[in-house]
Amino acid sequence: MKRTAVLVAALLAVLGVCVAPANAVPAGAQVRMDLAKVRIATVQFHDVGTALDAGYVPVGGCVPGMGFHYLDPALAGPGLDPEQPELLVYAPTPSGRLRLVAVEWFAADADGDVNTAPDRPYLFGVGFDGPMAGHEPGMPVHYDLHAWVWEHNPDGMFTAFNPGVTC
Repeated sequence: MKRTAVLVAALLAVLGVCVAPANAVPAGAQVRMDLAKVRIATVQFHDVGTALDAGYVPVGGCVPGMGFHYLDPALAGPGLDPEQPELLVYAPTPSGRLRLVAVEWFAADADGDVNTAPDRPYLFGVGFDGPMAGHEPGMPVHYDLHAWVWEHNPDGMFTAFNPGVTC
């Protein structure tokens, strides 16, 4: 019964029908609406050529459980914008093409110490993974958050690895 009430409230909120005080959208409904905005902002990048034209560049090889990461260096600075993820994640198809499966936000750790986390960033009410050492030479200690907005992840929307993605 509670699930039905939440779904009805979410539908009403999306339609703009106010049945509760303003800002009283259930947390789960707000996250779904925010993720819908991420999908709208990244739908153009299903074509990897469009991502390249927009400034995203491939970084590293295929990571099992994730795929290929494409970084926009212009976005990899201070501040996070949910609608401008620093990275796009593509999985290879059997034919060798790439399909957009996830987005990732990246934030450098302010103190560069993997043993402290007072500056952990949050989006959608979810804490980023980390702090972790850089994955490549010169990459700083950082936090990151994946969102599987274009491919279902049975382990969860914000889980770093997706068992359905293979290299």
